[in-house]
Amino acid sequence: MQGQAFEQPFYTEKAVWLKWGPYEAAVVPEIGANLIAFRDTVNGYAFLREPKADEIEQFKANTIVYGIPVLFPPNRYDDGKFTFQGREYTFPVNEPASGNHLHGFFHDTPWTVEDYGVTKTESYVSLKVTVDEQHAIYRYLPHRFTLRLRYSLNETGLLQHVSVHNEGNEDIPCMIGFHTTVNAPFAPGSTPEDCTFTLTIGERWELSDRSLPTGKKLPLLPEEERMKSGGITPYWGAMDNHYTAVPQNGRNAMELTDHRIGKTLVYDVSSAYKQWMIWNNNMSNQYFCPEPQLNLVNAPNSSLPAEETGFVTLEPGGIWESTSRLYVK
Repeated sequence: MQGQAFEQPFYTEKAVWLKWGPYEAAVVPEIGANLIAFRDTVNGYAFLREPKADEIEQFKANTIVYGIPVLFPPNRYDDGKFTFQGREYTFPVNEPASGNHLHGFFHDTPWTVEDYGVTKTESYVSLKVTVDEQHAIYRYLPHRFTLRLRYSLNETGLLQHVSVHNEGNEDIPCMIGFHTTVNAPFAPGSTPEDCTFTLTIGERWELSDRSLPTGKKLPLLPEEERMKSGGITPYWGAMDNHYTAVPQNGRNAMELTDHRIGKTLVYDVSSAYKQWMIWNNNMSNQYFCPEPQLNLVNAPNSSLPAEETGFVTLEPGGIWESTSRLYVK
């Protein structure tokens, strides 16, 4: 059997590793169920930004800029406050410069490993975090619900399945995204100049000086048009930009091509994600983050309709779920 699933530390941290053919991946359950590594060991490709051995404490202090962190809710919320169905929610202001709450609570909280193993077709791990009256997150999101993540590997690459299950008797605001941190380049011997990418964006949201959407949209720059089709370097400018997602040919995806080796990394996400954020750490020339989001930044405080913002109300007993995939072509 070509697959494996086993527990082995990622440096100092507890991790579950998956292997299948040339691929391997690692999840750190106690640090937000972050999928911290996805690699092609035959070709030496490292698709996601990973902390090095001497960067583990740095990773734990800033989990957002490594691997695939879970954002619930994603991005920024004005003064950390919003109202949903007459109830006011107050989150800590953890970005003092903007006066906003940023990125939610699940990217650094411990998750539980439900199961891992190998079948005839994949190696997999399933993780969950359940919020109830006893959980620390309940004081900010006073609802009973469970988030689940399932990652699997096979010859086609990495598959992510995520679900949110409302286990209470009230509607809950369902807002989720992923701060996926992609190495560009991902191949040894390649340079940033070897890489171009495309992203299925539609229009760009105007952001205020506090990085909150104004509700207006801006015309795309020529470079952004090249993001839509044709391709451009991920470092064409400093990006912390917000866009509508508009699938192309039925798919909502980021594609990163290394022209030196003639390979393309595809990040194919569900069309349920109505928005993209993209951030490149001030043109780091090392990594960038194409971030699929279910909802507009600060969506509950927007006067725009839910159909446009992507804001989801999850009814009692309801399950929202989606899949995404990372693979090479």
